Amino acid sequence: MKKTLFKTLNKINKVVLPKLSKKDPSRLTKWEQALTAYRYYVLTQSLD
Repeated sequence: MKKTLFKTLNKINKVVLPKLSKKDPSRLTKWEQALTAYRYYVLTQSLD
């Protein structure tokens, strides 16, 4: 159940949220850093 929830969230994130991979991580704003951390957390939870 938990894994399917995170897989669904990950698919939604790919469509809705902006991709920040082209930016330099040290120059991201706090909001962009939080968004990147959230996307990373959802991705790792969906892969486990």
